[in-house]
Formats: sequence, structure tokens, C-alpha cells
Amino acid sequence: MAYEPVWSADPEKLSKFEFVKLQKDGLDIIRTIIEKYALEGFDSIPAEELDLFKWAGVYQQKPRDGHFMMRVRINTGIMTSDQARAIAEIARLYGRGLIDVTTRQAVQFHWLTVENFPDIFRRLEAASLYSYEACGDCPRTIVGNPLAGIDKDELFDTTAIVEQLNDFFMLNRDFSNLPRKFKLSVSANYYNNGQAEINDLSYTPAVKIIDGKETAGFHVMVGGGLSAKPHLAQKLDVFVKPEEALKVAAGVVTLFRDYGYREKRHHSRLKFLVADWGAEKFKEKLFEIIGELPSRGEDKTLGWQAAYFDGVHPQRQTGLSYVGLNVPVGRLNSDELIQLADLADSYGESKIRTTMSQNIILSGIPDDKLPELLQAPVLQRLSPEAKNFISRTVSCTGNEFCNLALVETKERAVSVAEYLDERLQLKEKLRIHFIGCPNGCGQKHVADIGLQGSLIKTPEGMVDAFDIAIGGTLGTGDQGPAAQFTRPLKGRVKGERVGPVLEQLITYYSEQRSETENFHSFVERVGIPVIQEQFTAILAAEG
Repeated sequence: MAYEPVWSADPEKLSKFEFVKLQKDGLDIIRTIIEKYALEGFDSIPAEELDLFKWAGVYQQKPRDGHFMMRVRINTGIMTSDQARAIAEIARLYGRGLIDVTTRQAVQFHWLTVENFPDIFRRLEAASLYSYEACGDCPRTIVGNPLAGIDKDELFDTTAIVEQLNDFFMLNRDFSNLPRKFKLSVSANYYNNGQAEINDLSYTPAVKIIDGKETAGFHVMVGGGLSAKPHLAQKLDVFVKPEEALKVAAGVVTLFRDYGYREKRHHSRLKFLVADWGAEKFKEKLFEIIGELPSRGEDKTLGWQAAYFDGVHPQRQTGLSYVGLNVPVGRLNSDELIQLADLADSYGESKIRTTMSQNIILSGIPDDKLPELLQAPVLQRLSPEAKNFISRTVSCTGNEFCNLALVETKERAVSVAEYLDERLQLKEKLRIHFIGCPNGCGQKHVADIGLQGSLIKTPEGMVDAFDIAIGGTLGTGDQGPAAQFTRPLKGRVKGERVGPVLEQLITYYSEQRSETENFHSFVERVGIPVIQEQFTAILAAEG
């Protein structure tokens, strides 16, 4: 029996779109697409129905001429080689061969038309893949440890927990109408590779003595999120056994569904409810639904590696290694993905793993096969040894396809990274993230240097430009430095001058840093006012 929408009792506190969702559940659009719009074409789709396409994992693609982007769920980034081939074939047939790895470990197609969707859905389902609820006001793709099961730095394997959570929430009509999207992270890795602080609900590794025995489980954070008003997730004073993870997740999503704000779309994420309630009240309300939980135990998070795994690394299993590959700004083509799938079969465990840094991992490689694998032609571009800047550059889709983005980002990001790699010799790998709009899909808030697209007026007209923010990082556990979002520098940089300006800013850092100081620590020590003064001087010299 479906839940009662208690939140609908006061219509004055509902946005216009909430009434659309009350009339038609987002999941119903899937059948309508297959049975109606795929047959009648793009022009037959009413505007309000297009908004519901998100529940099918689909957005209109710029310039809204009948083409769509589709996102495919790859929970914690782990797929089989056959699933990768299915993705590659869909891209080849319908998406001009283009595949993007996202900052949430999913993959995206572009250039699709509504007539293609029934066959795409069939092909995905045949491979046990789904685009359903990869978008929309519902629980999205679950992110987390792409190395689950092979990770020498994980407290325990989270694969079965993620599958349980995914199976429970996907297509579950009790949770298909939330105030906004809900992002869930699950990782038992010691180095926070699930990016815990920027998700609505995160599970992180912990242990606690229960009945005289050390028990491995999770600590929990709630209320993280980026966009124009970013919030760091808050810690709940609870310890969660692995078998209780689903109960807790269902309770948190229930609170969001029933108490979350629905009046203004830009103020409806869980982060706003958590900020208003506070962690203690949120815990108390959660206990009313699921019962009490033990208090926090010992945090096992030791640091943050920003979900980077490039190079060759030993697995938990003796004699096996994984190879982290750089996919420049997350973009590859069908042929490349098929070649990676072939390598996964020939040399590894027939799995391909995507990361939150938009990269790919091949796993289960016997050590004696590594030299031969590393000679594969496809690894010349998708390299395990990419240069410093291109290996740490992230980008959202940009205005090439996204209707919200002000500027092009992916080509710009690659050109800037290549420019810096040609001119700077820096041992540290600085994380540089590009986003095309305030929504922050490229996660500029947690970058060393984050660039947000904007426009600037010139005598020749409006041109692409970027605002720059610096010093972002995520947390390293109870004993280490806390997470910190990037802080803005005043002054807008023309797109064509981003490379030279960053070159000078990074050179200043390189010359002024202590020997062991990373970029975030440097920003903390020197301070934004001093760096702002230097940045202003750089812009003045640029004219």
C-alpha cells in the first residue's frame, strides 16, 4: 500500500511542480514514453511531461531541438565488461559514439531522440542496467568505493549493501516523489573516496565495541550538497551495523519525503532541513521512525585522496593489481570503451570501475600480465601515467549540451590542463574543476582551484569568462583537518586567459609554499587576503 502524501495538506507550501507530481508520479512517464511519445515523436510531448522525463533518467539537451541526454546508473561505479559493451553499443547506435563518465560514477549519452528510448531501455535492461531514477526527485545513483571487494584500504566490502539499497529504492513508489533529488554515498574505504560530506546521506567506516566485541560498521552524515548554497553534511551521533544500513537509509529518506521543503525548488534539498533542524533533532526524529541506535564509535577515516587511483596498485588479493586510468574530463568514445572491456576480459576480472573523479579502473590483473596490458594502444590516451594537470582536471558537461551552463567547459578544461602541463613542473597534482553554472556538477567547491563559468562584457560583445575560487578539500576523519569549500577570489578571467592566469597563480604557490605543504594548507596559512592581492596584481598585468 502506497504512503499517504502528508506534505500535500497545505497547498500554499507547494511549488507548481509539486502539483504536477501529485497528478502523475514521475515513474509513470517511463510507460508513457514507451507507449506514446516514442511512437508520436518529440512534438507530441507537453512541456510538463518533459519535466517528468527525468525519472526515466533523461534531460532535454541544448538547444532543445528534440535531442536528449540520458544518464545510466552505475552504482559505486562497478560494471561488468558485458555491461560496458552494452553501453558502448547504445552510444554507437544512438549517441554518436560519445560517452561521458560523471562525477557520480554514472555514464551519460547525448544526441538521443525519443524514438530511440524503447530500444535503449531494452538494451540496458538486458544488461541489468537502468537509467530509471538516475535523475528526478528521487534517490539517485549510489556512489561510493569503486574498489569495493578488492580494496586493501577498506574496512569491509560494501558491494552487497549497495545492491540492497539500490534494489530497495529503485522504482519504489513510496520514495519516488521527494522534494528534490537525494544523493547517497556508501564507502568503507579509509580515505573518504565516497566524498562523504557532499551527499545527502553518507556511510563512512567505523568500529565500536558492542557486547565486548569490536564490530565493524558505519558512521553517518546527513545534509550535504553543493550548488549555489553548498552545505557540508553533519555527523549524526549513531553507529550503524552493516545489516542496519537499509533501515537507516529508509528512515532518512522518509524524513526528507515527509518533512522536506516543497515550496521553492531552489530551497528543497535535504541540506536545508538539516540546517534548520540541526543534527540532534534530526537524529531524534529518525529514532522515532526506526528506533534508537548506538552512539558513534571509532572513526576509521584516515584521510582524503579525492577518489584518484591512477597508476598500478596492489589489490587485497595477493598477486593481483588494479590499474587506474585517466579519462580526460571523463569523455571517451564507444570504440575506446569496447577496447577497455576487451582488456578487462583478457587480462582482468571482466569488470570496469568508474570513479567520482571521472576516471576508469581495470581490476583483477595478475601481476605477471601487467607489462603486456600496459602496452595496449587504448592506454596511450587513457593513460595510467597522465601528466599532472590533465590527470586532475574535472569538468561538467558545459553549454555544449547543458541548458543551464553559461559557457563551454570540457574543451576549455582540456586546453587549460595541456597549457599548464607544457609550462609548469610541479610535483604536487593540483585538482582543477570547471563548472558551467552554479549547480556545481563539476564539484568546484571541493577543488584546489574551482572555476565557474560566467560572461563578461567587452567592446566586441559578451565573451566567456570564469570566476575563480580556491582551497577546497574534504575531510580526513575525526583526528584530521575538517572539510572546507573553496573560497572565491574577486576578479573575473576571460576564458582565453584562464591558462596564463592560473599559470601565474600556481607559480606563486610553488615559490611560496613550504616543502611539504599542499595547496589547501598553503591557502590556510597564507590567507585569502594575501592571495587576493596577488591575484589582483595578476589580473591588472593582464590588462
